[in-house]
Amino acid sequence: MRLFKNKFYRPILILPFFLSLFGLFFIFEASSIYSFTLYGDSFYFLRLQLIWLGLSLAVMIFFALFDYHRLYYFAFLIMLTSIIFLILVLIPGFGHQVKGARRWLDLGFLNIQPTELAKFSVIIYLSAWFAHKERRRFFSFLILLSVLIFLIILQPDMGTALTIFLLSIFIYFLSDNKLLPLLLSLPFFPIIFYLLIKMAPYRFARLKTFLNPSADPLGIGYHINQIFISLTNGGLFGVGLGASRQKYMYLPEAHTDSIFAIIAEDFGFIGGVILICAYLFFIYKIYHLLLNAPDKFSRLLVGGVFLLFN
Repeated sequence: MRLFKNKFYRPILILPFFLSLFGLFFIFEASSIYSFTLYGDSFYFLRLQLIWLGLSLAVMIFFALFDYHRLYYFAFLIMLTSIIFLILVLIPGFGHQVKGARRWLDLGFLNIQPTELAKFSVIIYLSAWFAHKERRRFFSFLILLSVLIFLIILQPDMGTALTIFLLSIFIYFLSDNKLLPLLLSLPFFPIIFYLLIKMAPYRFARLKTFLNPSADPLGIGYHINQIFISLTNGGLFGVGLGASRQKYMYLPEAHTDSIFAIIAEDFGFIGGVILICAYLFFIYKIYHLLLNAPDKFSRLLVGGVFLLFN
């Protein structure tokens, strides 16, 4: 709560609230047609998001009143729980398969994505670990990182695996560890990247599509081409609030991965830039908080969150 008393840092608490309300409207707009077609209920995904927003607000209030230094003592338990969840999601009956990937864990009353917990677990655990000099062993760090990435790749979820990798390396670098072991391991990264592509050729196909979307516009390039159509429709000032045409089942994942395309179609290039600037302003405030962190554990925690938002 001390953060709110400082006017400079108030946007860290206020801006996410307004962005969340803004996001709720666009989740409804982008999902209403798809939701009605799938479930006969235009508000299905909006209600789900309202539940998650309510839970998020509860968590935010809790940590606003909670002494974050106590996370140090729970770091191992948080990481252990995260690893158990990452294992459970791979087991049929526990893990819920969607579009060929096991990324959701069915708890009966709620479905959770263990990889999202893993991101914060890595930040908390490595911040606690690297806060002490005697724990700065590169080999132990490498083993932990390898286990996490291996479990996530098995789902498969290369995007989150890369995020976990970058988070870990950034926190390692931020903790003033020796860079020599990290530099010596750099030649292995291209080899690992090559092996991952060989294991799943679709990853290379996606990379080629990203570089040349017009090569297969009705196949693997369909999604990215529909995003371009949304952005083109929006032009400079947009087609108007709620007037997106791509939400009518043309744009895949319109309410999740592609929601920015719907926003840019409604508000145009200008609206898209304003939204990005709002996020950049929020990230700048977190960066300033990082520079003024009172101790090493705090600095590593804020540094991890800073990179996560980037």
